[in-house]
Amino acid sequence: RQLNPKVSAFQRRFVGEVRRCEEMEKTFTFLQQELRGAGRVLGPCPDNPRAPLAREALRVQEQSEQLAQELREVSCNRASLRGRLRELRQYLHVLREGQRFTSLPAPLGSPSRPRALSEREPLLDPSLHQHLDRKINFVAGVIHPWRVSAFERLLWRACRGYLVASFVEMPEPMEDPASGESVTWVIFLISYWGEMIGQKIRKISDCFHCHVYPYPESEASRVDTMNGLHSQIQDLSVVLEETEQYLAQVLDKVVLVLPTWRVQVQKMKAIYLVLNQCSFDVTEKCLIAEVWCPVRDLTQVQDALRQGSYKSGSSVECFVQRIPTTESPPTLIRTNKFTAGFQNIVDAYGVASYQEVNPAPYAIITFPFIFAIMFGDVGHGLLMFLFALWMVLYENSPSLRQASNEIWLTFFEGRYLILLMGAFSIYTGFIYNECFSKATVIFPSAWSVATMANHSSWRWDSQPPWEPPPRTLPALTPPRSTHSPEYLATHPSLTLDPNVTGVFRGPYPFGIDPIWSLAINHLNFLNSFKMKMSVVLGVVHMGFGVLLGVFNHVHFQQRHRLVLEFLPEMVFLLALFGYLVFLIFYKWVKFSAADSMVAPSILIHFIDMFLFTSNTANLPLYQGQVPVQTVLVVLALASVPVLLLGTPLYLWCRRRALRTGCPAPAAAGEQEPLLEGQEAGNSVNAIKEDVESGGHSPDAEHLDFAEIFMHQAIHTIEYCLGCVSNTASYLRLWALSLAHAQLSEVLWTMVMRNGFVRLSYVGGVVLVPVFAAFAVLTVAILLVMEGLSAFLHALRLHWVEFQNKFYVGAGYKLCPFAFAPNAWE
Repeated sequence: RQLNPKVSAFQRRFVGEVRRCEEMEKTFTFLQQELRGAGRVLGPCPDNPRAPLAREALRVQEQSEQLAQELREVSCNRASLRGRLRELRQYLHVLREGQRFTSLPAPLGSPSRPRALSEREPLLDPSLHQHLDRKINFVAGVIHPWRVSAFERLLWRACRGYLVASFVEMPEPMEDPASGESVTWVIFLISYWGEMIGQKIRKISDCFHCHVYPYPESEASRVDTMNGLHSQIQDLSVVLEETEQYLAQVLDKVVLVLPTWRVQVQKMKAIYLVLNQCSFDVTEKCLIAEVWCPVRDLTQVQDALRQGSYKSGSSVECFVQRIPTTESPPTLIRTNKFTAGFQNIVDAYGVASYQEVNPAPYAIITFPFIFAIMFGDVGHGLLMFLFALWMVLYENSPSLRQASNEIWLTFFEGRYLILLMGAFSIYTGFIYNECFSKATVIFPSAWSVATMANHSSWRWDSQPPWEPPPRTLPALTPPRSTHSPEYLATHPSLTLDPNVTGVFRGPYPFGIDPIWSLAINHLNFLNSFKMKMSVVLGVVHMGFGVLLGVFNHVHFQQRHRLVLEFLPEMVFLLALFGYLVFLIFYKWVKFSAADSMVAPSILIHFIDMFLFTSNTANLPLYQGQVPVQTVLVVLALASVPVLLLGTPLYLWCRRRALRTGCPAPAAAGEQEPLLEGQEAGNSVNAIKEDVESGGHSPDAEHLDFAEIFMHQAIHTIEYCLGCVSNTASYLRLWALSLAHAQLSEVLWTMVMRNGFVRLSYVGGVVLVPVFAAFAVLTVAILLVMEGLSAFLHALRLHWVEFQNKFYVGAGYKLCPFAFAPNAWE
């Protein structure tokens, strides 16, 4: 806690030490930049060094500044040597290329051509050149290739007719000192007449940032200059090589010591920043710090303080004293590598209030299971399970942990979550009897096709395809025509009649009967089954969430909420949607295939229940159904005003009784809420703003009746309407399960099936690319896209439909003082 809020950061006790640490960090930053410039990678600290003492910190500061100074000097010398060497090489190339223009001999065997006399003859005749008072001069240098065209145009316009310019690229690229890039410079040689023209040429060259070098007039002096340049280049190369070797040695020292120094200085800086938050006692000889500490770790803190006092040689022993406070403590939930992924899902919704029920332990089971309901496939679940199992088995591999890809790190952190999602998907895949959309015959089918063929003959079902089949079993029609082998050969999908004796021999032992994959109306049957299953699981999940609220009420000693909130919520949920679940199971048990045609509709009964009417066309499920439904609706409606007005009226009566001095009836063990102005013990050195900024404990309610009533009204409306919308929201389990199954079936039918059509050797050749396409589409669409979709919907069902029944999530995490291993980065 900050105990010096009114003291400026520049006026605190240890500001000098913090500045020293920041100066060392600046030095470390310079050293790391030099390492990056040299192509060196600074690795992590091999060990976990302790924070240095004051004397060791001075030694680290001195050595780091010495290394930085050496690096500056060596880098500066290397840069100057490189620049000088680059200039000498450019000068050498300029002289070599200039020789080609100024010392070009005449070709051998060329006949002498008589020249006619003219007014230009004395200027062109070499024998008369010595009598001319005009002298030809040269300007040579190098220019950046991007500036050549503009440079040449400006020379021509400024000195037209009085110069001859030649441009040629340098044989080797060289570094550009301005940008550091490798550039193929262009050498230019300009011959001109007249001193004024020469001044113009030099000024233009300066404007274009050309490197101009002196060009000797005679060929002998040019040869001597080139020989001198060769020797200088060799000497500079030797000196530059030695300089780079010394620089490499200095960088090796930096790589060796910088990781340890970096961690030590950051630890020291963190300690001084914490000490600046402490306050001095009256004698200014002791520091006082206030921290949140878990009760379990209190003895470790005492031992650490005792060891610190002993090692520092302090004459005063450190001690710990517990302080009462009205602030809401932070939340600390201890996790391991298995539970961390589930806890992160809950924390993304909101951090739990202090000692509030944590949904994460229950999400370890419910989250993968709800995901698997939407992702039920043995093959896809097995691929996901194996991928997560590989990450779990190699979780200690540095290549997996230190990857820079953020998407990969997200998968790696949730490897145990993916492992359970894959395992649960395998289980639900066996329930649905789907493996890459194909049914597997684990047990013999419970349908006897032979009995159907022996007792009757098959016929074509004349029922139109748009008419709905019976609600409980496949579209089954009694036979009316004679046996037709030709018809059986041309119709692979037929209907079965379970009313014929011996056709249906009992339920399938586990999951869905594989014969449903051959039925015409298998989609209608699975839709009915999954839709009702989604409603049942949704009501159970929401009821479990309401039940978890009991633990919050009991723990926070708010027992009036058990009667005024929990009981009305359970009555409202069970009287309406619990009764719907009862009707689903009752209809499954009572009606068989024989009387399935006369089975009433549950949906119509549920609508009539709210309208307080009965439908003569829809037969009742049991005797006295209408009075029972009326009583349930009345109970649900009666629970709404209790939920709306119960808690506000109870708290208002209690506050009124406390003001008049009469004790109000309170539940056993229930604490009195804090009144306005009532103060509890505050911490030492705590100011009023710090206390008021802290949250309230769950039972310390602000007893403003209007505010309490408004919050309770919002909660009542949200819960009552949420029971309806949340129950419908669980139908996404049915929708996404259907979508996943249909996408898998479409992928198999349109891709993989084409490889099995041909039975000759051509089919085997075609099967290879077809299987490759099938595998890629399966991973990309069904595993990644469908998996992400099911994950997001499972996340929504936990956040909105489950956690809002009991979880507030208005707390804040405990942020302990710790030295993170990679905090410097």
